[in-house]
Amino acid sequence: MDVTTLEWTITIAATIGVLLFDVIVIARDPHEPTLKECAVALSIYVGAAIAFGIWTLSFHGHDYGVQFFAGWLTEYSLSIDNLFVFIILMGALKVPRKYQQEALLVGIVLALIFRGVFIALGYTLIENFSWVFYLFGAFLVYTAVKLVKAYGSHEDEHPEDNAVVKLAQRHLNVGTAYHGLKLWYVENGTRFVSPILIVIIALGITDVLFALDSIPAIFGITQEPYLVFTANVFALMGLRQLYFLLGGLLQRLVYLSLGLSFILAFIGVKLMLHALHENELAFINGGEHVTGAPEISSLVSLGVIIVTLIVTAVASLRKAPAPAADGEPVPVDVDDTPGPDWRE
Repeated sequence: MDVTTLEWTITIAATIGVLLFDVIVIARDPHEPTLKECAVALSIYVGAAIAFGIWTLSFHGHDYGVQFFAGWLTEYSLSIDNLFVFIILMGALKVPRKYQQEALLVGIVLALIFRGVFIALGYTLIENFSWVFYLFGAFLVYTAVKLVKAYGSHEDEHPEDNAVVKLAQRHLNVGTAYHGLKLWYVENGTRFVSPILIVIIALGITDVLFALDSIPAIFGITQEPYLVFTANVFALMGLRQLYFLLGGLLQRLVYLSLGLSFILAFIGVKLMLHALHENELAFINGGEHVTGAPEISSLVSLGVIIVTLIVTAVASLRKAPAPAADGEPVPVDVDDTPGPDWRE
């Protein structure tokens, strides 16, 4: 794929511009967004992703356009599943609703940074070591098996209990009051670290774990760095609005983990088949490429992903009871009272 310097420059500049706009808007007025606000913003992001995919298809070729859509849908699906962990995190750390937007924005910025690092690392590996496709494929299959075993429950996912988070809580003078994104404040002559720092640390650790799943998955669909980067950017850009828009609906997607496990296993098998074509390992086919192994096309991958997501969503909504109609849904029922005493 021939991507010009101008395309890279425009893409990175647009990404930074959107993030800066979000930072300025949220910093000026921290609040819990309305459903209308979330729906409008999410529609813009999704529309931009679709427009970008059509542009890629038109100017870079059909196959690259299909690869982008398949990668974007996969990353978006993984992001939706990750929202469950964000919900648990916000509730456990008692983040007031009006500050959740700020915390999520920090999480998204950290995710973009970490995924950028992992993308660069992953691309370097696959360019120099073809056998890494075997590792990526096996890891995705392993992850798929873990998702099946943990089906229907996110109870074991507690990023706030991470050793690094606990270490920070024990050794920092963490206060009980949230003050937006201020990392410290002075109260009665004593300087306290704001609990938002603990939230940021937990989000950062969670983002690293998410990247370990998402980056091998996207490389199983396309090895083009530009498409890998843009698919991740578009998947993450609407995550904050999706968090507030879906609310209780997230709890109804009871089969999402199973659907994602199938997609990850499918991509893992595709990666290992691709590894056979690129094989250089001496103990497999004498170090020669296995040309007889089947190749799964980008169009087939896109079809499998779309059908799996549709079946997963329909089956989930048919099984799960509808939430009570008691006003606008919110993802976490957290009041604005001070959080727990982190020093305990």
